[in-house]
Amino acid sequence: MDTIMDAPLKKPWMDLADAIARDVRSGVFAPGMWLKQIDLEQRYGYGRPDVRRALDYLAQKRLVQHVPNRGYHVFLPDGDQTAHILELRVILEMAAVDSIVARATPAAIERIRDRARQFDEAILNGTILDQYEANLAFHRELLGLCSNPELLSLVTELRGRTSSALAGQWSTRARVEQSSREHHAMIGALSDRDVARLKKIIALHIRQPQQV
Repeated sequence: MDTIMDAPLKKPWMDLADAIARDVRSGVFAPGMWLKQIDLEQRYGYGRPDVRRALDYLAQKRLVQHVPNRGYHVFLPDGDQTAHILELRVILEMAAVDSIVARATPAAIERIRDRARQFDEAILNGTILDQYEANLAFHRELLGLCSNPELLSLVTELRGRTSSALAGQWSTRARVEQSSREHHAMIGALSDRDVARLKKIIALHIRQPQQV
């Protein structure tokens, strides 16, 4: 399935989804705030079908939450639950590092580096949603080197149970750029086959949302 970055032509509701995401990140829409579709239609100048598609997409990304028969509100994470899930991710992803390093061929490292460059390009020229998709692609490529596919499935599922990077760790441009630096630091540690350093960087990267 094409990501937003891969799609040659964006549909109008994708631009709307990014506009809503920008307003969430800038604080126009606070965590927990209800988003009335009629208000969004008037604010952004889109019709009801596009507004609904944009909200459904953002709900998939955990930026907003859909409550049946009530509507949509900005995702409001449970702080304690998020912290526990992040620590579980640290345990799982650090456990995968030995396998990742062992299976990291030069070609595999170059693929991961390409994903990091795509994330950098999204920071410079893409939308917030482009950044989100590029970040996921980087981590899928890295964790995909692990010899245990169930671990990748578990981490992916855990990601879906915490607030999106859109609403959480990327509250400022500086945090997005910090994520980029950490991506490249991971690649450097992987190229050097430095297991201890890679584990340290990954742990810092995962815990980043708690530092905002």
